[in-house]
Amino acid sequence: METFKMRIGAEWREAALGEWIATENPYTGEKWARIPRGGEADAIAAVEAAHAAGQGEWRSLTATQRGRLMYKFAQLIREKGQRLADLEVTDVGRRRKEALGVVDHLAGYYEYYAGLADKLEGAVTPFDKPGFLHYTVHEPMGVVVCIVPWNGPLLLASMKIAPALAAGCTVVVKPSEYASASIIHLAELAEEAGFPPGVFNVVTGYGNEIGNTLTAHPLVRKVAFTGGHVGGRAVAQSAAHGFKHLTLELGGKSPNIVFDDADLDAALEGVSMAIFNTSGQACLAGSRLLVQRSIADEFVARLADLMRDAKLGDPTDLATDIGPIAMRPQFNTVLEHLAAAKKDGAKAVLGGGRGLPAGGENGLFVEPTIFMNVTNDMRIAREEVFGPVLVAIPFDTDDEAVAIANDSSFGLAAGLWTSSLQRALDIPRRLEAGTVWVNTYRTVSVMAPFGGFKDSGIGRENGQDAIKDYVETKSIVIRPSTAPA
Repeated sequence: METFKMRIGAEWREAALGEWIATENPYTGEKWARIPRGGEADAIAAVEAAHAAGQGEWRSLTATQRGRLMYKFAQLIREKGQRLADLEVTDVGRRRKEALGVVDHLAGYYEYYAGLADKLEGAVTPFDKPGFLHYTVHEPMGVVVCIVPWNGPLLLASMKIAPALAAGCTVVVKPSEYASASIIHLAELAEEAGFPPGVFNVVTGYGNEIGNTLTAHPLVRKVAFTGGHVGGRAVAQSAAHGFKHLTLELGGKSPNIVFDDADLDAALEGVSMAIFNTSGQACLAGSRLLVQRSIADEFVARLADLMRDAKLGDPTDLATDIGPIAMRPQFNTVLEHLAAAKKDGAKAVLGGGRGLPAGGENGLFVEPTIFMNVTNDMRIAREEVFGPVLVAIPFDTDDEAVAIANDSSFGLAAGLWTSSLQRALDIPRRLEAGTVWVNTYRTVSVMAPFGGFKDSGIGRENGQDAIKDYVETKSIVIRPSTAPA
């Protein structure tokens, strides 16, 4: 088994209590690595190291110097990205071709925010008191705790780390206990890039044991969290005691709406990719297919035919279409959702059970599944499954499509497939979602803000405005001396 250690300040450490957590390869079912089971003392040490760095060498660097370090970091990610990709493949079952794309995307995050590091400009503004000078400056918030889930640790962590570092903050990253290896290696590359000790810390362990220590610590000024809405509420409640800044990127039950005037071939490809490419393990997965009734039967039948030959198997094989569920508890949860859907009267026109690929019989596989006979009040249509499970719901009119789409506690993303310019302009404005894609899906960019409405969270990641979520704006008023010259 490989052994990974936490990065706290200038040290690579085992847990203070000397305990470890074994991690499972979701394809083989075998334990392949161990990470430290950090406790309260480790969490406190990480925050204190981050605070000390923010008051010391890191603070003394200019914004341009910070940007240069980030460019070097991005270069190392590109040069040594194979190791990062391999770790995500082994740790969470991400398909290799996806993982390699993520690593390239990852480097782009650090390059983008490196370029913004010295573009955080204040302003000299009008002031309604004669004889006074007023201007603003942006200052780093301080210590940022980044709490990252298991389904896409590298990218989801970097959506927080990159703007935080560019703004001059220091970070303590708490990855999922099921997916810590790639984040630890990312910290190794940060050390190699030359970031001062304490700027990039990683503390591993169970969230219920160290999460509150991190989010409630008085030296922490911001918490950036990606995960489920239940966890998001707990983080918000903990952080509220210290009036900490928050970014919460939570779950979704995103609608993918197909009208009868759409390019159906393009829609088929987009709908299948939206839910099945990552085995449904993405917060923005298009897990509700809303399809106009006049084409519903034909479209769903073609979609089922398209996915019927999908290859489940080894995520290291570039021919694999569907990889495993990343961890055993989530695998069991998905199977429970399948059973509940059938009990509620949903009909599986594709899949509906455990997947058994050749050579991966011990792996955590779920068949790509499509349910019909679904109404929007069913549990399978309302709760986030986080597996390769799609529900198909017919509609007749534009108004009905919008009503069904918005009838959800979530509001992260939505898709729309149509050849009508009128629909393409009108319906996105009516959908309660942070991102709406028209005739595409999951087309994301570091330049495009991302976040949700309602239970899908607060705040936005990505884009130029995200860096401003890691700074405090200070207003300075100067009265020139009135003493005689």
